[in-house]
Amino acid sequence: MAGFEGETVCVTGASGFIGSWLIMRLLERGYTVRATVRDPGPNEVIKPTVAGMLDIMKSCVDAKTVKRLVFTSSAGTVIGEQHRKPVYDETCWTDVQFCRTQKMTGWMYFVSKTLAEQAAWKFAKEHNMDFITIIPVLVVGEFLMPTMPPSLITGLSLITGNEAHYSIIKQGQFVHLDDLCNAHIFLYENPKSEGRYIVSSHDATIYDIAKLLKENYPEYNIPTKFRDIEENISIVHFSSKKLLDLGFQYKYGLEDMFKGAIDTCRAKGLIPLTHLQKPENKLVDKPEIEVSLAELN
Repeated sequence: MAGFEGETVCVTGASGFIGSWLIMRLLERGYTVRATVRDPGPNEVIKPTVAGMLDIMKSCVDAKTVKRLVFTSSAGTVIGEQHRKPVYDETCWTDVQFCRTQKMTGWMYFVSKTLAEQAAWKFAKEHNMDFITIIPVLVVGEFLMPTMPPSLITGLSLITGNEAHYSIIKQGQFVHLDDLCNAHIFLYENPKSEGRYIVSSHDATIYDIAKLLKENYPEYNIPTKFRDIEENISIVHFSSKKLLDLGFQYKYGLEDMFKGAIDTCRAKGLIPLTHLQKPENKLVDKPEIEVSLAELN
């Protein structure tokens, strides 16, 4: 379904990892795009995330011209709990109190995204909005922004040696950035889409990713054994059945994702060419800004 030439949409978080690629794809499809940027400081995550989302939704209601709002949520709204399930779907929600107590890597991001999505759903129902949320897993692939995307700090942690992020990819789920952005447009355009949608094309353990990277990038010192992580650890599956049942198809495999990410990071000087070199640019670990897509009359 191609966009109508001149049809106007608004994308927030336009300068970010997801937002910048989404805008490129929208423009290619003939949309007119209005873009906004919001960048909270690294120590201000939870309140700005919730308040920022509600401010967007209030503006949509006040404008009276917004037909549909698509919010990019996160797998962090689904998986944060004490005991991992073998399969997750759109009915699952993160245990906010557990995250606040445990304070694991990324806990503030999990809490902020969960509270923001829950507040958004409450507001949408109260104001009868046509509202959809997209739940991407770890996003990997080529990108446009000049600095290291937060998700790739995690995704490429086996290359950079950032051990604090190993727990996130221990039982990981992955999607290519281009597949994610195409899913945004697919759901936005599809009149049958409603509710939450998980966007996840591949499940893999940290050992699967280590094997892929070691085979394809022997110039890096990729670890093959990990302290306190069993080698036969099970897969945790994020189900995209709801999205696939609407007719969406993924295009990219795991190798495509990591090749795109690594090639782009190398070209931008964000990771070294071998394990003996240092990257040209500093890696900045900061939360992704909000992304939403709204249709305007």
